[in-house]
Amino acid sequence: MDLVRASLSKEGFELTHSMMLINGFLGEVVGLENVLGEFSYNFAVYGTPDVRAPWGWQLYGHHCAVNCLVVEGRMTIAPVFHGAEPNEIDAGPHAGLRSFDDRVDAGTDLIACMSENQHAEAVIYDVIVDPAMPEGRIHPGDERHLAGAFQDNRVIPYEGVQVATLDARAQEAVVDLVATFLNILPEGPRRAKVREVREHLNESYFSWIGGTEPGDVFYYRFQSPVLIIELDHHCGVFLDYDVPQRFHVHTLMRVTNGNDYGRAWVRQWQRRTDGRVESNTR
Repeated sequence: MDLVRASLSKEGFELTHSMMLINGFLGEVVGLENVLGEFSYNFAVYGTPDVRAPWGWQLYGHHCAVNCLVVEGRMTIAPVFHGAEPNEIDAGPHAGLRSFDDRVDAGTDLIACMSENQHAEAVIYDVIVDPAMPEGRIHPGDERHLAGAFQDNRVIPYEGVQVATLDARAQEAVVDLVATFLNILPEGPRRAKVREVREHLNESYFSWIGGTEPGDVFYYRFQSPVLIIELDHHCGVFLDYDVPQRFHVHTLMRVTNGNDYGRAWVRQWQRRTDGRVESNTR
């Protein structure tokens, strides 16, 4: 975990560790400690840590997958999947640990900033499981997520309200929402990514599925030429409930246009150096 701690921001390491702790708590609750444990995760290092040449690491397991790539002094952390069922530990030594409140609140704050017309544009389905949805819109595993597992470089059509049409207050709420995902990055890469997101706000969209009243369950997606983030409330998997609940949360972050796992940066480095290296990406 030392390499993970050194690569992520303090907030990013704490969030990742929280997913692992909650996973262990879930295992205790459902009697599957041997399968769902705090350390039931795989860790791999690709390449050799180097100032210039590409290298990276991957942490993956239930409700947690983090991919880091470093090349020529630049770092990208994507794709990232964090989830929790439940999103709070209510007993034992870690009682009181909660996750995702900032991302949930940032979504509701943003939707509340919008005018009536903008709200209508952003909300593409009024109910989180809406009869108006086309067949296949809800995935058996990823539910409403479009950038989930095995969806590397998927071409996802823009939906919802165009961020350029929002007023200044709502646009800042968009950036605040994105920041709750980017805070996994250390300060330098985070600043660079926030700047990149701001530069492309006019080409960005925000979409919402579900209710917008306090306590409602929902899904949202921010999508731009440089980033895609998603949050979704899910049905039960290990716990027994068949409709989405606020305490089961999945979140995703990907870098669009070919730079998941730092692939685009590795290709650029290979072209510049005529490198003959084994790819560090999937």
